[in-house]
Amino acid sequence: MYTTRVSGHVGAPRADVYRALVSAEAIACWRVPAGMSCEVHEFDAREGGRFRVSLTYEAPDATGKSAAHTDTYHGHFARLVPDEQVVEVLAFEAVDPALGGTMTLTTTLTDADGGGTDVLMVHEGIPDAVPAADNETGTRMALENLARFVETGRDG
Repeated sequence: MYTTRVSGHVGAPRADVYRALVSAEAIACWRVPAGMSCEVHEFDAREGGRFRVSLTYEAPDATGKSAAHTDTYHGHFARLVPDEQVVEVLAFEAVDPALGGTMTLTTTLTDADGGGTDVLMVHEGIPDAVPAADNETGTRMALENLARFVETGRDG
């Protein structure tokens, strides 16, 4: 298992970014790497609340971790600090034991110099079977999507 740390900047206040982290509708829009679609099956944004999300590859030759073309993960919110931090504990729904285990995703929001919000996403406990470069690329794509989503006012 390993850990990745990816950071980015969003040109919007922390409250706006936080809302996009705890909204099922927002998650379905921004937490989707390029070439995939997202379906949020369950999303109860409170401490202890559960979530379940599927990401499906658009390319017919792409292989998913949970089904032929899909990665599904589920988990719960371990900690929610409004406008500051979201801690999610999650696991892939996969039959391959190499993809098993619990991961923790901690997203921390801080005020950026000059305005906006700095976002740090730390993934801990990622199975070695998931290439680190893939995790980092997917997280960077999600952060770029998050910035576009919030900066264009689609966060509600």
